[in-house]
Amino acid sequence: MLIQEISEAARTAGQIILEAHDISQVVKEKPGTANFVTAYDVRVQHYLQTRLGEILPGAHFIGEEEDCTDDTAHGYAFIVDPIDGTTNFIRDYRASCVSIALAKGGEVITGVVYDPYRDELFTAERGQGAALNGKPIHVADNPLSRSLFGVGTTSYYRSKADSTFALARALFDVSLDLRRSGSFAIDACAVACGRLDLAFEMRLSPWDYAASSCILREAGGAMSQLDGSAITLEHPCSIVCGSETAYREFFERGFDRIVQD
Repeated sequence: MLIQEISEAARTAGQIILEAHDISQVVKEKPGTANFVTAYDVRVQHYLQTRLGEILPGAHFIGEEEDCTDDTAHGYAFIVDPIDGTTNFIRDYRASCVSIALAKGGEVITGVVYDPYRDELFTAERGQGAALNGKPIHVADNPLSRSLFGVGTTSYYRSKADSTFALARALFDVSLDLRRSGSFAIDACAVACGRLDLAFEMRLSPWDYAASSCILREAGGAMSQLDGSAITLEHPCSIVCGSETAYREFFERGFDRIVQD
């Protein structure tokens, strides 16, 4: 099956991450604050571009590194973040993952996220449900008052800091607590399996959320931009995702207006 081959590719990519050494010696800075790329990001992406091309010849390929952009609106397209959580990877914080989405006609139909440090493989196919290491997963059903939420600080775009922390504070005041992993794909998958109830970030690129959007939705959750509009695969956007209960309450209680104001 296609998803099994994609999952095997993700696991192989994860092994490259686990075997990395002397990481600090192969780091380069990209535009933006605290935005880094390592030789391992590039190596993983090169491997995935080759392997995924073998799995589905002719598919477009969109990857984070080396300006690897292509068409997501027509035919099949792989959307890949080779190492989501690069700063964590550089610092050996051990919270990074491989993220692979397969889109068809601009809609994500398959999502695979692999965390090699925990050996956790999240998978989903449209209409087939979501799984963690082969076992079905589902979002939790907690109201915001009983919720844990994840926050991404959009460190590449410091102009978003005031809005980020204003929203985080507002949610913190009505919830149990917050968490910050440094990888949105990990946060969204944590929502999908009930570890978190909500997660948001002010600006993300499609490879940050494409795969996890499929996993989350197949697990019974919802994802949109912070103003409630649909996410896009064409350009960066804001993201909020959550269980049905927490996501609905986010908008009912006007937390989206904190960002707009």
